Amino acid sequence: MLGCEELKETIEVTETTVECPVKGCNERVERQRSFFKKEIRFKCPKHEIYISPSTFEYTGEMYNLLWKDTQDLDLLHRIMKKKRESRMARDNSEDAVSWNVFRFLEKNNLVENCLDSITRTSPKSSDVIYWSYSQEEGSDWSLLNRARREFGERISRGSEPDIIITTDNALFFIEAKLTAGNKTVPSNPRYSKKYETGGNSWFSTVFESDYKTIAIVEKKYELMRFWLLGTWMAEQMNIKFYLINLVLAEREADIEILFRRHIEENQRRQFLRVTWESIYEYVLNSSPSRNKKEMIRYFRNKTIGYDNRGKLQRGFSIVG
Repeated sequence: MLGCEELKETIEVTETTVECPVKGCNERVERQRSFFKKEIRFKCPKHEIYISPSTFEYTGEMYNLLWKDTQDLDLLHRIMKKKRESRMARDNSEDAVSWNVFRFLEKNNLVENCLDSITRTSPKSSDVIYWSYSQEEGSDWSLLNRARREFGERISRGSEPDIIITTDNALFFIEAKLTAGNKTVPSNPRYSKKYETGGNSWFSTVFESDYKTIAIVEKKYELMRFWLLGTWMAEQMNIKFYLINLVLAEREADIEILFRRHIEENQRRQFLRVTWESIYEYVLNSSPSRNKKEMIRYFRNKTIGYDNRGKLQRGFSIVG
């Protein structure tokens, strides 16, 4: 896996070419524009990566993943059968980072302790659901599908949190962001499905603002859907709900203020901004565990592409 140690600090981008970002490589490829394409003319023949001015992509997602034993790959294969889209081979893929980090926590029985460090809820009996896929049920989580139908979503295009974690006393939706932000709007602004009427008008119970204000004016459509479905699901389970927006430390600093003014929070439902860097600190200070050194190195070496001046961007704000 390529990272800060293997990549050039800056790359030269001209009107027609982009140089390979790997240190010591003099290869240049044709410059991509608009949409990223995996075509031979954009591929470095030495390092087998597809290159654009801002990022690169491996020939396969396996090159971007840390955990690849038989059990990991079997689970990932089952997830990918259900997942709508994946760019896990891309250097700046938030899906790849989510898998690498949360699969590490799960494999080392650190999920509950990590959540407790964030919420102080002492959760137990955790079950990690990646992109809607329930390991226990072997398919899309049935309660999530029930919530999708309740609020007028099609199952095949329904809301899909990156990570869902169920415990004995709380339900966690984790929406992970890396290079993308939280500004999202519906593809059809005139069609609000059953978001405002489903669940016996559950919307009015958990929001202070109306649908148009949140989803269209404030552009918090994705967070709105996760808050709506998640709180309703937790109510069916009679447990607490946490919507966690997992972001880089230097981004989305005011998201709690911006989103909280639209929602009804109480002791049983809360919205939290958590940083990837705080997860790193948790791992760093945790007890010795399998692959801990590899996980720490991943955080320290991770990159998220190049900026518009051709300068390499470190993934996380980590000192040391």
